[in-house]
Amino acid sequence: MNTPGHDSARFDLWAPEAGTVTLLADGQEYPMSRRSGEHGGWWTAAGAPAAGDVDYGYLVDGDPTPLPDPRSRRQPAGVHALSRTFDAGHHQWADGQWTGRELKGAVIYELHMGTFTPEGTLDAAVGKLQYLADLGIDFVELLPVNGFNGTHNWGYDGVLWYTVHEGYGGPAAYQRFVDAAHAAGLGVIQDVVYNHLGPSGNYLSRFGPYLKSGEGNTWGDSVNLDGPESDEVRRYILDNAAMWLRDYHVDGLRLDAVHAFKDERAVHLLEDFGALADHIFAETGRPATMIAESDLNNPRLLYPRDANGYGLAGQWSDDFHHAVHVNVSGESTGYYADFDSLAALAKVLKRGFFHDGSYSSFRARHHGRPIDSELVHPAALVVCSQNHDQIGNRATGDRLSQTLGYGQLALAAVATLTSPFTPMLFMGEEYGATTPWQFFTSHPEPELGKATAEGRIREFERMGWDPAVVPDPQDPETFTRSKLNWAEAADGDHARLLELYRALIALRRATPDLTEPGFGDTGVDFSEDEGWLVLRRGKVQVALNFSGVPRRVAVRGTALLLATDDAVRPEAVAAGHLDLPGHSAAIVSE
Repeated sequence: MNTPGHDSARFDLWAPEAGTVTLLADGQEYPMSRRSGEHGGWWTAAGAPAAGDVDYGYLVDGDPTPLPDPRSRRQPAGVHALSRTFDAGHHQWADGQWTGRELKGAVIYELHMGTFTPEGTLDAAVGKLQYLADLGIDFVELLPVNGFNGTHNWGYDGVLWYTVHEGYGGPAAYQRFVDAAHAAGLGVIQDVVYNHLGPSGNYLSRFGPYLKSGEGNTWGDSVNLDGPESDEVRRYILDNAAMWLRDYHVDGLRLDAVHAFKDERAVHLLEDFGALADHIFAETGRPATMIAESDLNNPRLLYPRDANGYGLAGQWSDDFHHAVHVNVSGESTGYYADFDSLAALAKVLKRGFFHDGSYSSFRARHHGRPIDSELVHPAALVVCSQNHDQIGNRATGDRLSQTLGYGQLALAAVATLTSPFTPMLFMGEEYGATTPWQFFTSHPEPELGKATAEGRIREFERMGWDPAVVPDPQDPETFTRSKLNWAEAADGDHARLLELYRALIALRRATPDLTEPGFGDTGVDFSEDEGWLVLRRGKVQVALNFSGVPRRVAVRGTALLLATDDAVRPEAVAAGHLDLPGHSAAIVSE
């Protein structure tokens, strides 16, 4: 349903370059006329259906094939077919007591709707919400759910940003999911993609200058954020963000790959997102958390807008992932090369970024800038030891749990959940899922599927991975094998790891020294030769032995709060040391 950011009729359309536009609604044609007023390029249809569910599309410049609405809320027959109206106001919300929550102190759980449950639907995922609440999760973060061509996809090939994929249950199921999440005490963060459009079903250029022709990024033409007619393009994006926050009651947005935004305006689009979050908070009383995915290591994204920043609540920090990954796995090829030391992990824990103006060998240039610790709390950095990108963008989509034992997985868990930052888990990580999470597509066009597979192989060659082992993204089995096997969670080391995650999250929630101190109250000691590191947060110390042999590590404390290995003795704490078995960790307090 078409609702721009100002009063308009139900099917109004922005098509500034069209000569003629006709609305096709329930089989009837309604000639559209240009609407006068401040916002140019809008068309309106007199006499169009005013109520009820309507299947509709637009005939532009005499083309007999109807195009879907750029602001379509439903695409029952796919992204190339007619749109269908959806009234978000029909849902009777039951979350009136939900007050939302801040990012600080929270734990995020990232999931892909199609592979989270066997059914792959929003309604099926509702059945897992209490499990997540019992685990101690605060936010569920959904990979993109908007419309894409085909039946299954990661979600980053979306073309109709206002829709919810019908295979997941459509928009009504999305509202039910959010309501159920809030009832379980869980916030919802929606991953949204505003930096590019997918390769199939993108008709935006038929309506207006949404894209910059010939000026692209990694995934295709860039979105027109600063060129002629970009006011309405930005309105299109910001209205979409507001839709998730208002109509679907989500608690925050994860903004995909904002480094791909090409915006030379004095007020950057990211600053507009920061302002929108403040406005929604003032309107609803619930925090609207904006989290950017950015590889720029630019803390300006996090600085307040009155300090010349963009005012976002958080951003992903890949540097933490890389440092933990290298130290638990020993893998140091490609972009991991700079992180092959405990010193790299120590720097990240103390300063937030590793590359803060330092030389990046993978980029062959200096990268990033330091964080002003007076302006940013560590919780603004969202960190992980695994996520959809860092698993799915590997040649075989293999998780750490497919090659590492319990001890190393436990080390990664402790490092992530006791770090100064906001931890995020990837679905199944908490029980050491052995199912891979691979790159899968279902493009109906054979040539597009072939081009996608070939492009992936070229990426893997740069990382030094064997392209011969890359699964075919178009093979339905690639999607099927990526679904979680929940039965694993009850067995052996899987169950042991799950209990560790529960204990770590509970300890984190009950221990302010793990979440409150800023950068200035964080200290790190380590021995590169012996392979141990001690993180100090207030009166809590976290000792990690990344080596495969026992190490005696000096600590200052009176109580052992948690250990990943039963061989760690509580009485040793009073003696001022811990005897840590290989690949183990312990947490003590003064």
